[in-house]
Amino acid sequence: MEWLNYQHLLYFWTVAREGSVKRACEALHLAQPTISGQIHALERSLGNKLFQKAGRNLVLTEAGRVVFRYADEIFSLGKELRDTLKGRPAGRPQRFLVGVADALPKLIIHRLLEPALHLKEPVHLICHDGRAEELLAQLALHQLDLVLLDMPSPPTVKIRAYDHLLGESPISIFAAPRLAARYRSRFPECLENAPFLMPAEKSSLRRALDQWFETKQIRPDIRGEFSDSALLKVFGQIGAGLFAAPSVVEKEICRQYHVKAIGRLEGLRERFYAVSVERRLKHPAVVAISEAARKSLFVFADKP
Repeated sequence: MEWLNYQHLLYFWTVAREGSVKRACEALHLAQPTISGQIHALERSLGNKLFQKAGRNLVLTEAGRVVFRYADEIFSLGKELRDTLKGRPAGRPQRFLVGVADALPKLIIHRLLEPALHLKEPVHLICHDGRAEELLAQLALHQLDLVLLDMPSPPTVKIRAYDHLLGESPISIFAAPRLAARYRSRFPECLENAPFLMPAEKSSLRRALDQWFETKQIRPDIRGEFSDSALLKVFGQIGAGLFAAPSVVEKEICRQYHVKAIGRLEGLRERFYAVSVERRLKHPAVVAISEAARKSLFVFADKP
């Protein structure tokens, strides 16, 4: 059995945290050759380079970032153990790192993640938004615990990950009150030439909308395209155009953005996925999110 040398790991972690071997030497009260030698020994045992030079500085490699994250957890747990044995309350929440595709509606994200904040054991929630490919790459490097997407993992991303369908929702059309009064009658035929705000082209909702409009032979007047769903709704709020969003948060959208729902697009649905490196969900926060989504968030999605 191969054992990890935690002394070597401590030297590596200190260098990565301090930003240089010199500052790590000062923190550990050790000579530079000692620390450098121990880090090289750790690299040999792990079979990966952990640092690379960038000018005069040392930066972590991809493998180094993975090792640093684990080392950070290991030494934080060690401190918690000492505090607990000394009778001091630990109170250290478990970190829960979530990647969120930037096209996802923020109101949906809030509803999906909220159950993680009400667990018996406290959770320190850390959210990152970005492109699906970038988030999945971070997931593969164990820099994230979970990624939320509006589509299954793209086949172009060659990582071992598992898609867990959280639920699906019909799609509603919203508009500022002035526009809503004008376009509510004869829905959806009234959408012909109507000013419309669209999600960015690469989002799953945009592709679904394009296909739906083509099938129905309806040609809206596209006034804007947005990768940020919240910004799209702000433009919708000021009357720049109609916009589409999941019906499951219809009431919240109307209340927050002072808009009206004028109808639902028949046969069109948006799906939401949790992507993890686990085939079977184990992280308590992920389990809570999955169960709440299926039992409460999406269960009434088809009811107006």
